[in-house]
Amino acid sequence: MTKIYDFTMDGLTGQPIALDTFKGKVLLIVNTASKCGFTPQYQGLEELHKKLKDRGLEVLGFPCNQFGKQEPGSNDEIATFCERNYGVSFTMFDKIDVNGSNAAPLYEYLKHEAPGLLGSKAIKWNFTKFLVDRSGKVVRRYAPNTTPAEIEKDILELL
Repeated sequence: MTKIYDFTMDGLTGQPIALDTFKGKVLLIVNTASKCGFTPQYQGLEELHKKLKDRGLEVLGFPCNQFGKQEPGSNDEIATFCERNYGVSFTMFDKIDVNGSNAAPLYEYLKHEAPGLLGSKAIKWNFTKFLVDRSGKVVRRYAPNTTPAEIEKDILELL
């Protein structure tokens, strides 16, 4: 049986990052984009990360260009944008697909474990969020318009 910790994904600099590195942590996994109406959520994600990382939260960002071509940049451009505009210090990964035949296996797993509204498996838009508990169980999926601040209560329950 597949678990969240079975996946290894490339970071923004191309280095592989095994998700088992995050064992015992609460994870908030988000598909991101730099040119989206929800892009200001980077600020809230960074605030959560800074506030709760010492208690065991890890925010993991996965840039995706599948929705309105809103993440057209290279990994270097994405890293620069996130740092310059939002001071992002949480772990960011290589740009991936979250839907379709080229969807990253991690996202196929997340969608299976926490289907969306009416059982939909597809990711609807940028900034869909998945909350994973300390044991690696996918607890919940959040819609793109759910702000990081609105998720804080659920995160605190898992910490």
